[in-house]
Amino acid sequence: MRTHRFPAVATATALALTGGLVALTAGTANAAPAKYADDFNGDGYRDYASGWGGEVTVTYGTATGPGPKTVRFTQDSPNIPGKAGDAGGYADTFGDQVANADLNRDGYADLAVADRTEKVGTKTGAGAVTILWGARTGLGAKATRIPAKSGTAFGAALAAGDFNGDGKPDLAVTDVAGTLFVYRGGFSTTGTTGGVSRLEVSPSGAHVLEPSAIVAGKVTKDNATDLYVVGQGYENDKMVQAAWFVQGGSTVKRGKYTTYNASQVDFSATGVIADFDKNGYGDLAVSDKPYNKGAGSVVVLRGGASGPTTSYRLTQSTSGVATAATRNDGFGYALSAGDTNRDGYPDLAVGVPEEESGPVPNAGGVHVLRGGRSGLTGTGSQWFTRATAGVPGSPTDSEMLGLFVRLRDFDRDGDADLLVSGDLYHKGVLLRGTASGITTSHAAETALDPNFPQ
Repeated sequence: MRTHRFPAVATATALALTGGLVALTAGTANAAPAKYADDFNGDGYRDYASGWGGEVTVTYGTATGPGPKTVRFTQDSPNIPGKAGDAGGYADTFGDQVANADLNRDGYADLAVADRTEKVGTKTGAGAVTILWGARTGLGAKATRIPAKSGTAFGAALAAGDFNGDGKPDLAVTDVAGTLFVYRGGFSTTGTTGGVSRLEVSPSGAHVLEPSAIVAGKVTKDNATDLYVVGQGYENDKMVQAAWFVQGGSTVKRGKYTTYNASQVDFSATGVIADFDKNGYGDLAVSDKPYNKGAGSVVVLRGGASGPTTSYRLTQSTSGVATAATRNDGFGYALSAGDTNRDGYPDLAVGVPEEESGPVPNAGGVHVLRGGRSGLTGTGSQWFTRATAGVPGSPTDSEMLGLFVRLRDFDRDGDADLLVSGDLYHKGVLLRGTASGITTSHAAETALDPNFPQ
């Protein structure tokens, strides 16, 4: 069901990006690090980078919202290393994984782009990670590869964060075998990095994990970013779904391996870290789409002083959730966290792309589950489809609204707004957050792709 909607040139809207001016002048020598990890041109407004199948699309923000400037990159673009489609018979995966941070701390955010199928030298499928460096003019003037520490599908998963807590952004990269490499800052435009830590999920071989994503965020209470590697694993010769916790710190530590589905696998599992119960520890919400014959679910691993503790599961059968759990709904296909109603608790947007809308199959929709003292529940949850009053358009067969969702405070009013899209033939929908939650008032269609980093 892997479908992606490449955005056309972004249309201007009346919504302002989360922004405000950064405390520097773009281009100034010895500039302070970028205020926002996705402000690629240093103008003080957050930008959007997403990719898939050999292309990366960047839409630049303005004071009045997503602007008209949209740029696409492939490996055939000027200054980009490699060759588009050069994957030795495999589909080009340049852009399937992206991460952003001001990696060289020059006041401009940079974009790391993974391509696990890249042919390097004579080796097919060696993989590569390329950094597109930010500048006053945005991305594209210069790009370099980081030194690969693995020669087998390097770049299978990718994330940015300050994993050792020294104030400099780092990069976490896996290969297809699940080996994790943490590249410490600083990074330079010549391709050099700080030291590299290598971790195996289980040096004894008791566990094997084939990653689909790295989820970065604050789980414990120190200053370092923690991470989970999520994907499909093997236990006793059986495939399972699992999440491997890695604790950040001056020494990055191998943590708990949690199996959350021991009978089915998901090759595109995704997740997000947020403190849904505000106890000071970040929780992992991770998709389990095969659950209950494909009806789907979201598993939440509660955070603690040394990583994951207890867990709970949310489905469309959870009390208060609007729709019923039926076969192959895909509840959990896309996840995003943000506070949609200004109560201080992060909420969770959950895409359900194969849900019916009345008689229309695979029309799709999105739930917004509320965070609170007990964590995420169905109480007060919201449900949106094309049939919801005020949402533009009408339900369409196989649009699969909810393939991609993102919560972000676009209009800078203190609550997260909801951006949701489906297949490549339809524009997405942007819904505003308010003090009482997401509203359809002033809802608008937009070509902005929600598949940018959290």
